Amino acid sequence: MEIIREISMLRARVKEARSHGKLVGLVPTMGCLHQGHLALLAKARAENGLTILSIFVNPLQFGVGEDYEEYPRDLESDAVQVEKAGGHIIFAPTVKEMYPQGYATYVDVERLTAGLCGASRPHHFRGVTTVVAKLFNIVIPDNAYFGQKDAQQALVIQRMVRDLNMNVLVHIMPTVREADGLAMSSRNSYLSPAERRAALILFQTLLQVSEKIQGGQRDASAIQAFIVKEISSEPLATIDYVSIVDTEEIRPVKKISGRILIALAVRFGKTRLIDNIIVEV
Repeated sequence: MEIIREISMLRARVKEARSHGKLVGLVPTMGCLHQGHLALLAKARAENGLTILSIFVNPLQFGVGEDYEEYPRDLESDAVQVEKAGGHIIFAPTVKEMYPQGYATYVDVERLTAGLCGASRPHHFRGVTTVVAKLFNIVIPDNAYFGQKDAQQALVIQRMVRDLNMNVLVHIMPTVREADGLAMSSRNSYLSPAERRAALILFQTLLQVSEKIQGGQRDASAIQAFIVKEISSEPLATIDYVSIVDTEEIRPVKKISGRILIALAVRFGKTRLIDNIIVEV
């Protein structure tokens, strides 16, 4: 396993792998790796001859007052985990390598980024799509792997790939959770013990919602009201949004029908957590 920081060197490694007929898999991350990331890496390792995991805390997707400077970084620990998991390359570029002086090009996916996290983080997805597009252009992977926890991000990236005719297959893998149900996230490390316990309300509520839908509830407004009531019963929880949307245009729905995303963002202290489920009826 090697750590590469220069785009030119990474391209040389990819070219060499392709000369031997190997498929190339990419797992984009911001580091501070956990079992969710490693599950993506394992899938990529199983399906490709060369597996690249990128680690880049992307400044473009952080807004003013967000946690860019504080975001956890531990490349040494991440490298140990990637090597144990059988990854071949960590691509860990500097900000200057990715956005050299004079950088002026961005990728915007419209409509799909207007609601959910895009409403409270207006420039977030432009940063996400720009950096992912750059990674796809640098690596030109056959396969790329993302987690379902970041559901809106996954749908936006899939749309970008489709709209821009990018020749990469995007795989969306199930959310990996702690034993008690909390979705794994690098930001979980910010939580105090009390906030960590309180955060369990997220998945517990989503499980109850799933049961209600399986039991025949189809009124989206009733489901939304139930989620708000349940989460608001936790004193440490402050709701950012609760949304029930379709998975094509990410627009609010009135009736649970077809493939539906139920997504939420909630703050516990200073930590903003997201979670979701997809239901199909």
